[in-house]
Amino acid sequence: MAKKKIINDTEALKEAILSGMLDKKAVDIVVMDLKEIKNTLSDYFIICTGTSDTHVDSIAESVLDEVYLKLNENPRRKEGKKNREWILLDYLDIVVHVFKKDKREFYSLEQLWGDAKVTRLDPETLESVEVPVKKKKATAKKTTDKKVIKI
Repeated sequence: MAKKKIINDTEALKEAILSGMLDKKAVDIVVMDLKEIKNTLSDYFIICTGTSDTHVDSIAESVLDEVYLKLNENPRRKEGKKNREWILLDYLDIVVHVFKKDKREFYSLEQLWGDAKVTRLDPETLESVEVPVKKKKATAKKTTDKKVIKI
């Protein structure tokens, strides 16, 4: 059985993924650089939003097609194709997340991985803009017998 080839050119992979997203007019595209964070399994998360379940599916299909066309690679794992609310494509170095808006807001990966360097792609100019992510702060709420931490 042949071994699966690992993509060596992460930048080419990133460009192919972004190209696939832009081809289908993905909304709110974000690249999260996780390389400086301990215990992460990938170097990048690339996140975008689709306006409907059909749009989410077509964005994911476009990413799959672009990466295969340009790099002759398939993801190591695909999740969420049946529900079409959050599709995950795992290319090892880069994990792609294609969300419906409500699911993206609910899971809030940008805040969950608040230590990551976040770059937002401006759809008008196709330029990347680094943005600070606001981290949720824990606040103590007094109760009669114990402290409750609300996040």
